[in-house]
Amino acid sequence: MKIRLRTLAALLLPITLAAAEPAIIPLWPEGVPGLRADAAPDKDTPTSSSAIHTPTMLFYPAPKNNATGTAIVVCPGGGYSRLSMENEGRNVAQWLNSIGVSAFVLKYRLKEYGQPAPLRDVLRALRTVRSKAAEFGVTPDRVGVLGFSAGGHLASTATTLHAHPDGKTGAPIDEVSARPDFSVLVYPVISMREITHKGSRQNLIGKTPAQELVDLYSTDEQITKDTPPVFLVSGTDDKTVPVENSVRFYLALRKVGVPAEMHLYQNARHGFGMKPDMGPPSGWPVRCEEWMRHNGWLTISRSR
Repeated sequence: MKIRLRTLAALLLPITLAAAEPAIIPLWPEGVPGLRADAAPDKDTPTSSSAIHTPTMLFYPAPKNNATGTAIVVCPGGGYSRLSMENEGRNVAQWLNSIGVSAFVLKYRLKEYGQPAPLRDVLRALRTVRSKAAEFGVTPDRVGVLGFSAGGHLASTATTLHAHPDGKTGAPIDEVSARPDFSVLVYPVISMREITHKGSRQNLIGKTPAQELVDLYSTDEQITKDTPPVFLVSGTDDKTVPVENSVRFYLALRKVGVPAEMHLYQNARHGFGMKPDMGPPSGWPVRCEEWMRHNGWLTISRSR
């Protein structure tokens, strides 16, 4: 009961408390690969970001009094056209901090670039966190990824395509593993086939994509025994991203024996995120905390 009450209280933090300003960490200090000639400053508001040309991470360190050493790269959703930086970014970071997890909210490139730029951004984020673990006060073998909607698709590409050549640029840091130690996917886009979210697909791989891109970015088809454990959340009434996306991913994980847990909520529509007034779907962070605790990611790491 203590765990549940603490987590439910944490869901209210984005409403009742003001978060400290996060450190901004550039992903590509050596220069953004494939930077467009017409690149302009990113369009940022308090709640969203779009037209991103300079990918960064916003670092929210866990408080020292409860830090576990676990870190999560958070991928907000928005159909690969914008990013929900409050509901699926800052509010998520506050919840993670409340359970001792350091959060890195990712500002990744979108429709202005398409693939493979988002994949490169999320894998560079994971490599950066792992390579600078001591500096960030985290443990390099406890780095996860969490994503919502199209951000869930991006997190699923990190989960399944972490060693793919398209995710590398030839920089020395490419030698650092980008494989997340675990993944949390919330109402994720998974398939690029008939059950996809059409806007996400078009923004990522184009209106008439080559078949090999459809295959590659249908991440349920890229799962192997090396895929890390996954926690899935979706709503059965989601009209934006059909629940079959999560179901396909879960069944593919089961087929090869990858540990997975899935929660499907009745009467839950798309985009509930961290909202505290959505009924049972608002409890998914409690279930996720239980899963993380069960797997040992919320205990104090001895290697810190």
